Amino acid sequence: MRVAPVLPRTLAALALAVVPALGTALPATAAAPATTDTVTYTPQERRAALAHWTQARMKEVGGAVDLGPTGPLTKKWTGAPVKTVGRLFFVNQKGDDTYCTATAVKSGNRSVVMAAGHCARLPASPDNTYTDLVFVPGYDKGARPYGVFPVRASVTPRSWAQDGENDIAAFTVDPVGGRTLTGTVGGRPVAFGPPAGGRITAFGYPATRPQRGEELLYCAGPSKAAPHQELSVPCDMSGGASGGPWLADFDPRTGLGTLVSVNSHGDALDHSTAMYGPVLGATARQVHERAERA
Repeated sequence: MRVAPVLPRTLAALALAVVPALGTALPATAAAPATTDTVTYTPQERRAALAHWTQARMKEVGGAVDLGPTGPLTKKWTGAPVKTVGRLFFVNQKGDDTYCTATAVKSGNRSVVMAAGHCARLPASPDNTYTDLVFVPGYDKGARPYGVFPVRASVTPRSWAQDGENDIAAFTVDPVGGRTLTGTVGGRPVAFGPPAGGRITAFGYPATRPQRGEELLYCAGPSKAAPHQELSVPCDMSGGASGGPWLADFDPRTGLGTLVSVNSHGDALDHSTAMYGPVLGATARQVHERAERA
């Protein structure tokens, strides 16, 4: 079993391999070149994902991986519950159980989750996506207090599928027990194209010990502009934290804030001290809007 890695930009493509897609890719319209790629999962596939991800299987994922001790910049979250943040479980290109971190966000269909592009599909590989995806908001030591939401569609930028650029994804999930995702846990607003420099609280479920992905951890510090249309923040979270939210104007008393980026990659394989995330500009907005219609 593996966790989705947080890797240096130059090594990210080398860490991933090809997997046949089981979902159905929606065709691009003839009117204009597609800017996003959408993969849908059938009702049968969604039922299979729910059956696959038992509570025991979820707990096994982090326990099967040892990414070393949790770093000094990463802290255990002990404030108000951050109900919108959880673990996104899926099966990777090798058939291994794995996971990322993801966040419920505001959307027209009240059913959208945002994470990193490499939590949905291989970069620069248009025909290859991950399978058996479910989102568990508020996950904590095996507890699934708000339910398990199967993913019915994933949306990534066409630039991620073709060139490995713009590491962002949005997922549309089914209701659980007749209630939509954000009707159950709320949704974080998304700021598209915010300026760098503000204080950021970045969350994730890294598979470092002693937590091994079972508890929500965080880093906090100022963000700054980085090359390749990215931002950076001081943080040493590693694999499993991928896709976790960067929240601006975060209030620890309420657990509320505005999503301005997601965890994409660190600056080193070992002992990374900075986390990088994409600027959420026009491309991210298109991904979000497409997921609202999925």
